[in-house]
Amino acid sequence: MTTVVHCSSVSEAMLKKSLLEGSGIKAWVPDEMTSQLAPHYLFAGLGVRVQVEDEDADEARRVLALPAEP
Repeated sequence: MTTVVHCSSVSEAMLKKSLLEGSGIKAWVPDEMTSQLAPHYLFAGLGVRVQVEDEDADEARRVLALPAEP
């Protein structure tokens, strides 16, 4: 697994996960439960991670870098 982005909230991470999955890239938010049960641990680190399979990492970063459509 490769972390493609760190988010400041679960909501942001889930939105990015949905964006990736809408582009055909399976994604996970491994910190989802931690952020709900012990949010103070997330702010000690890098935030909420969004991860993809290693072979999808470059494409996932490209998808996340695209500007939002109006």
